[in-house]
Amino acid sequence: MLHLRHTRDVELVPFRQFVLKLHSRCDLACDHCYVYEHEDTQWRGRPMASPRRVLEQTAVRIAEHAAAHRLSSVRVVLHGGEPLLAGPETIGFAAEQLRAALPDSCGLDLRIHTNGVLLDRRFCDLFLEHDIRVGISLDGDRAANDLHRRYADGRSSHSKVLSAVALLQEPGYRRLFAGILCTIDVRNDPLAVYEALTALDPPGIDFLLPHATWVHPPLRPDGPESTPYAAWLGAIYERWEAEGRPVPVRTFDSVLRTLHGLSSLTENLGLEPADLVVIETDGTLEQADSLRTAFDGAAGTGFNVFDHDLDRAARHPGMIDRQLGLAGLCATCRSCPVVSSCGGGLYAHRYREENGFENPSVFCGDLKEFITMVAARGEGTDPARTEPTAGTGLTDRQWDELAAGHGGTEAVRVLVGQQLEIDRTLLAHVATSASAPSASTSASWRLLTEFDVQVPDACDQVMSHPYNRTWATGRWQRGDGGDSGDGLAESAAAVALRAGSEAEVRVPLRGGVLRLPGLGRLLVDGDAAFVSVRSREDGFTATTDSGATVRIVWAQQDPRWQPTRTVAADADWTVRLEDTDPCRDAHGHPVSARLGPEEFAAWERDLTSAWALIKRILPGYAEGIAAGLSVITPLQRPSGRRDISSSARSAFGAVGIARPATADTLALLLVHEFQHVKLGAVLDLDDLIDGNDARAFHAPWREDPRPLEGLLQGTYAHVAVTEYWRARWQDLRGRNGFGTAADRARDEFARCLADTAQALGSLSASGSLTGLGGRFVAGMEATLRPWLDELDSDDGDSARPVASHVR
Repeated sequence: MLHLRHTRDVELVPFRQFVLKLHSRCDLACDHCYVYEHEDTQWRGRPMASPRRVLEQTAVRIAEHAAAHRLSSVRVVLHGGEPLLAGPETIGFAAEQLRAALPDSCGLDLRIHTNGVLLDRRFCDLFLEHDIRVGISLDGDRAANDLHRRYADGRSSHSKVLSAVALLQEPGYRRLFAGILCTIDVRNDPLAVYEALTALDPPGIDFLLPHATWVHPPLRPDGPESTPYAAWLGAIYERWEAEGRPVPVRTFDSVLRTLHGLSSLTENLGLEPADLVVIETDGTLEQADSLRTAFDGAAGTGFNVFDHDLDRAARHPGMIDRQLGLAGLCATCRSCPVVSSCGGGLYAHRYREENGFENPSVFCGDLKEFITMVAARGEGTDPARTEPTAGTGLTDRQWDELAAGHGGTEAVRVLVGQQLEIDRTLLAHVATSASAPSASTSASWRLLTEFDVQVPDACDQVMSHPYNRTWATGRWQRGDGGDSGDGLAESAAAVALRAGSEAEVRVPLRGGVLRLPGLGRLLVDGDAAFVSVRSREDGFTATTDSGATVRIVWAQQDPRWQPTRTVAADADWTVRLEDTDPCRDAHGHPVSARLGPEEFAAWERDLTSAWALIKRILPGYAEGIAAGLSVITPLQRPSGRRDISSSARSAFGAVGIARPATADTLALLLVHEFQHVKLGAVLDLDDLIDGNDARAFHAPWREDPRPLEGLLQGTYAHVAVTEYWRARWQDLRGRNGFGTAADRARDEFARCLADTAQALGSLSASGSLTGLGGRFVAGMEATLRPWLDELDSDDGDSARPVASHVR
């Protein structure tokens, strides 16, 4: 019944999301449940709880898949039925197996989706131990929730779910809360539902269309041609916008993103290929659970974790059918003006008996009307929330986030995307600017352009490596001189290895070193000038121009191969520790040599601790770091200076740091340097200052006067430094009362606040800020203003001499 289109040449899309069923039964009897109340009956023959051998083998298969496709992170959702019925022991065992099996280079985002009625402190403490985030199903106020989510005997579950949410809102458990999922019923008052959910202050909400098909269409009280789901969502959207988007709503954010050419946040919308597989309690591999609403056995693949690896499941026709993007849609969808946002709707919602999934969604009219409404609102009199600010590509909301010193995930991802476009443009200039490019340059550039069509993700990963731009910038500044083929060939080889391409790439050596940006370096014996690199299933070969061949196997250690190692600080952030790239010397300080095992372990330990501190006391900075800081380059520690850190405009996404004595200091250096990275990216996109102002300005934290851009950069970094010391002061005071450490943190806070306020005054008085620059400085001032009041109320006077400007 699946209609496979043009799949013979489709590249395998690896799974990055895994739904692991821990229990196949539920303690509620929701009448809209796709598992028990729709067409599928497969659950009846499966074990209630997932046996340990299934969990062990599942962890092995996910780890194999992550290693084979070099995934930097995977998401695993513990699911059911109701997963809490499996009990703490099984849940803890599953988490332990997953974390132990995954390679060090792959982070784990582990979540559990529950109806919440069994959630208690015992479970929450377990989730803290294993870093498991919790999503709760709740359909609104009691009346809305009780329409469907009841026990089998008719009792309401609402009060127990509210108790679960209240537990997750406690300070000790708040970081576990992933958000609320709400299934739409158009008989419920949309604004009452919205108000009930936002009153719980969740970190996010997702409104889900009820599962339906053309065989079993959704409820439409006003007739089959009406669009009640568009009206229901539209009412909430208008309130959400009027209130300034007080909480992320995944459905709305996905529509806004896709309307602006960005990726969707959900499989329900957009044209991105599906990357999800379900593992049932008996180890069976299945497609998305939503397919159960189509027909009995629709989600089946015939594979299981014991007899088949995950690549087999990824090549299943049903999986591929959900990865074809626009080509996988019916003719009606392909010609629709909102198709890039709608994406044809959820795959399961397209089903008809006569032609399977070759149809628009059964919610087609609703989706088109709602998306058109959102698009029209964005083009009307109030475009600020969705339209880019000036030339930056940032919305007003994102711009203001960055100006305040922070910048969430989406704001920083815009910067990442813009920087990638700069990288691409620069690389193209380097490749094509020479009046007579060498054969090596031409061949490497031709191969890169082919890869850009065939394996764009691998190409983006390599092109965006920070030190590729360092190389390209140096080459561009030197003009036509020299052969540009070295960096281009290195990039082409790295793309080929990431993608597992069969292409052979001839790469010049750098003094006996093969540079593979983002992957590592190979030390080649002898006097060879070139090697030919070819990918193998388990690694790669490098053959010198004299015919000698080095074979590297990814899973085996070889002293000649020095891979770029990664540190998974937690599921939210994995960063490369770059001590191999010959082009990493961009930070104005000598770089460290290749780290030995003990030094690398020390970095790993300190980064994990520093990241935990940043997430705990500086959550406003953590999101941006996780989205945009991809590389840390260890620097040498010079004698006489304890703490050294640096960033470079030519290496977006990277910072250089000499590992400090404590993880707390490392946290401060990370936050400080990433401010420079962010502001450098903003300055690449729009002017904040008059570039003709050649004056030098006093910066309170330096003896030498600074140009205006240098003062702006230093001030922006010091906003973060000030907030760090403020947060440390409050944290230490809250945990230990008033003591030496808390007093020192308060003194540092007061000093930094005074310095930063003085620098902001100099910037404002310079007369050389553009309109956007003035707005940016005003954003920093707004951040500092309440902090001055905090010091006043604490009987402090350190900031008073400079408080007048910021106030």
